[in-house]
Amino acid sequence: MCGITGILDKNLAKKELIERMTRCIAHRGPDDEGYFVDSKIALGMRRLSIIDLEKGSQPITSPDGRYMIFYNGEVYNYREVKEELKEYKFKTESDTEVILAGFIKWGANEMLSRLRGMFAFAIYDEVEKKILVARDQFGIKPLYYWKKGEEIVAFSSEIKSFFSLPEFKPVVNDATVYNYLSYQYNPLRETFFKGVYKLLPGHYISADLKSGLWQEKRYWKFEFHQNNNLKVLL
Repeated sequence: MCGITGILDKNLAKKELIERMTRCIAHRGPDDEGYFVDSKIALGMRRLSIIDLEKGSQPITSPDGRYMIFYNGEVYNYREVKEELKEYKFKTESDTEVILAGFIKWGANEMLSRLRGMFAFAIYDEVEKKILVARDQFGIKPLYYWKKGEEIVAFSSEIKSFFSLPEFKPVVNDATVYNYLSYQYNPLRETFFKGVYKLLPGHYISADLKSGLWQEKRYWKFEFHQNNNLKVLL
């Protein structure tokens, strides 16, 4: 199953906090854990080993050490995508590294358009201090983020991770509770807690940690094309 976490607030980006966040979701990945912390960010993950059991530990970094990926999911067509990346020097046989290599070669939109599967991942550029956080087209894998004002503080595969951060104050969101009690479903982007949002299916967040600027972008949407050649048999 796996799970990923991240702290984008430099004042909270500490090893002990990201470890606490990540161990809240240890049930998602009992086999391994991995972390990265610098002056701008803290990232973590728990791994359930399925593909490349020996070499697939995360984070997986690019050959030059500039980029790294923390990943939860499975890309079904990763072997086909890997065929287009023959110039890349792979260290593992995992689908995780294929996503990283694709991002380096094609960028976010073109790389994401090639993937078929279920995933949530974060790719960090340690040189430029930029991060990409993405969710699969149908939202099979969960991903949430906590905003304080207009700034994203943290993200995680499960909301419970935010409870381990000292500045997080859980406040019930009455609007989402009303929707759930009315429809047994919450259609809003915001969750049951104020300030906590779900990253929508087919969307990604890109953030520049130097400037503090970030944006959420839709990279995929379902399109239905009517086939007027079909005949109805009565």
